[in-house]
Amino acid sequence: MLFSELPVEVNWTLAAVFACLVFASAVTVTLAKLKPDKDSAELRDRVRTWWMIVVLFAATLWMGYAFAIFFFAFVSYLAFKELLSLIPTRRADRRVLFWAYLVIPAQYAMVYLDWYGVVIVFIPVYIFLFLPVRMLMIGETEGYLRAYGTLHWGLMTTVFCLSHAALLLMFQPRDVTRLEPAWPSEAGALHPGAGLLVFLVLMTEVNDIAQFLWGKSLGRRKIAPKVSPGKTVVGFVGGAATTAALAMLLGPAITLFTWQTAAGAGLIIGVAGFVGDLAISMLKRDLGVKDSGSTLPGHGGVLDRIDSLIYTAPLIFHYVFFLY
Repeated sequence: MLFSELPVEVNWTLAAVFACLVFASAVTVTLAKLKPDKDSAELRDRVRTWWMIVVLFAATLWMGYAFAIFFFAFVSYLAFKELLSLIPTRRADRRVLFWAYLVIPAQYAMVYLDWYGVVIVFIPVYIFLFLPVRMLMIGETEGYLRAYGTLHWGLMTTVFCLSHAALLLMFQPRDVTRLEPAWPSEAGALHPGAGLLVFLVLMTEVNDIAQFLWGKSLGRRKIAPKVSPGKTVVGFVGGAATTAALAMLLGPAITLFTWQTAAGAGLIIGVAGFVGDLAISMLKRDLGVKDSGSTLPGHGGVLDRIDSLIYTAPLIFHYVFFLY
């Protein structure tokens, strides 16, 4: 699929995202002029990084499904590499690491080939059983559980879970579905995956922003003070409600969702995104680091940016797969 083949409603949604970034850039420039004494470097870095992410995401989507799937494979590679830099494995496991990295192109190649039945069990079953065999051949027993747990947990989160976003791109409804799809356009019926992927990514990021804004403005009661002191009950509830409300508007416009199923998807994203954020925060607290890396200025590492998507991608894919 190329730019000209993308459903027009998806292109308009991407154009709206670019318009929001133009507005955010104008706000950062205005703030810098009005309050020159205030340090706004982090805000500028954050907006610039958002530009880079959105341009890359949109460009790969416009270039075709293969490029979009490669984009997610590259993100998985960066996130897995970042995780292993935080939790170094044993020197004896260098050859095991080679096989672990090889899992990434294998998983996404199967996504591209639309081998759903294999994609869904490759890492949870076959790699789960294969890695101990490869470690057994090395024969190093000290630190085995930590090394094995780190590798498989890392592959599950950064590759398996994230690959569901790419898998959503390949989605086609079955001949007999539990609910009748509500197509937004003829092109949307031919290529439903693009709208679903944009909906997933956009709503996940909106949820992060909404929870931050609700928490900052009205949040008082902390929801997980030991894990993430900035998270509040109001932030969680307000963010999830805002995401569900926006999903009701966006879902029917660019996906096969009705407003009711779109609201359900929004609620799933609101709750799962929050849990995903806390799960990675808990990992960082355990390791004693604030950010997972410094790859993305203003955001931290790749894991910091995709922590919510790791949880929302598989849940939304299976929600869609169950209904349609």
